[in-house]
Amino acid sequence: MSESARRFETVAAGFTARVEAVAPDAWGRPAPCEGWTARDVVRHLVTWLPGPGFLLGAFDVDTGPLPSVDDDPAGAWSVVRDAIQRSLDDPAIAERVEDCGPPGHLSLAAAVEMACTPDVLVHTWDLARAVGLDERLDPGEVHRMAEGLLGVPPEVDQAMRSSGHYGPRVEVPAGADEQTRLLAFMGRRA
Repeated sequence: MSESARRFETVAAGFTARVEAVAPDAWGRPAPCEGWTARDVVRHLVTWLPGPGFLLGAFDVDTGPLPSVDDDPAGAWSVVRDAIQRSLDDPAIAERVEDCGPPGHLSLAAAVEMACTPDVLVHTWDLARAVGLDERLDPGEVHRMAEGLLGVPPEVDQAMRSSGHYGPRVEVPAGADEQTRLLAFMGRRA
């Protein structure tokens, strides 16, 4: 198993555990992402990861039948998760390079590393916060992501925020732990 596949598997397992632990009556609770519910967190991942133009769509990976997030959020997530994992586990797909739109030409593994794994990681916290589950994220992945983001130059920070993918950075006290600092960078109040 490649490092990219292993990292995605680890982060996806954390998200899966939260999805499977959501009480049926908690899917409508507000999530930290403005205007979203817990169900919308899953809907976001299930919609954009297999969608056209960037991740699975750019590599012609078919997820197969996808349950409705409204009826079966855990089932919908598991279909998308499994399609990504299968693709990462197949070197012919994982190493193939395609045009991924604004990020340029990337291999599937690089695209997953750049956008998918970090997005699943942060949305694990969003889902956990929305429904009152364990908010602790995988410390290795938090560290890896924090190392790449917390020291970006101001012009890169501004470009990331203007993309609409990150909210305004939240100030945290000196000495805040790495997960809190990472979430604050992403615009979340831990």
